[in-house]
Amino acid sequence: MDNTIRIITDSGCDISKENEERYKGLLEVMPFMITINGKSYTDRKDIEPEEFYKILKEQQEIPKHSQITAIQFEDKFRELYEQGVRTVIVDLINGAGSQTCSNAALARDNVADELKDMKIYVIDSQNYTLSYGYSVIEACKKLEAGQSVESVVAYLEDWAIHSESYIIGFELRHMKKSGRITAAASFLGELMGLKPLIYLAAEKTEVLRKARGEKAVIDAAVETISSRMIPETPWCVVTTTRPDCEKEFIDKMTKKLGYGPAMVEKCGVVVSCNAGPEFIGVLTRGQERT
Repeated sequence: MDNTIRIITDSGCDISKENEERYKGLLEVMPFMITINGKSYTDRKDIEPEEFYKILKEQQEIPKHSQITAIQFEDKFRELYEQGVRTVIVDLINGAGSQTCSNAALARDNVADELKDMKIYVIDSQNYTLSYGYSVIEACKKLEAGQSVESVVAYLEDWAIHSESYIIGFELRHMKKSGRITAAASFLGELMGLKPLIYLAAEKTEVLRKARGEKAVIDAAVETISSRMIPETPWCVVTTTRPDCEKEFIDKMTKKLGYGPAMVEKCGVVVSCNAGPEFIGVLTRGQERT
């Protein structure tokens, strides 16, 4: 493996720590900082998802996560340069929902004269959680197999413009209070027992379906998502605190498609800050956005 190449992502990607360790020396996951009741935590180090879900359920305050700053990216680029790295691929959380990607681009420009022989590619994943966590791991596999940097960058850029995320929402309090998932903020019908299926990609959020009760919304999600995704392409799931519903959805979706998810991971604290502790996230490849 070429030790002069690194892929950088952020902790919103929700890749497993096992995968992070598996690709150590090729992959770097930069953590977000999370603030809860005035106390700051480093994601993936100081707080784990299960602990975070418990906090979300027990308190009214919505935790916040900070951006990864341009200075942090500059420091990382310099650190990698000192290690002999000369090519960096940066693939980050949706630029429509976070300044982190634009901060990385700014940092790239700021160090351009200083690190003249370092090539830095910055990619806006246009989405959240395993929408880019999956593609980042696939990119690591491609580089390990000897594919060129240019082909891997093209793969990540192509994945980004096709990536789609869906939220099967069981409880919308956090989504509404955070205000980051605008479709949830405008959703009505909870008092009638209605549950939404929410679509997210780039700057768009939209309620696609609503159904009365958890079983009905799972069935609606299977029908809708399977019809929208490109046939025979990978799909991933992020889970929270609803194991029975999660298993039911995965089983039904697997039966519908004829193959199972490429990845299933716990949703990390970054997305849970805004989506809460009671939802299923589904990540697919859809039609190209222009």
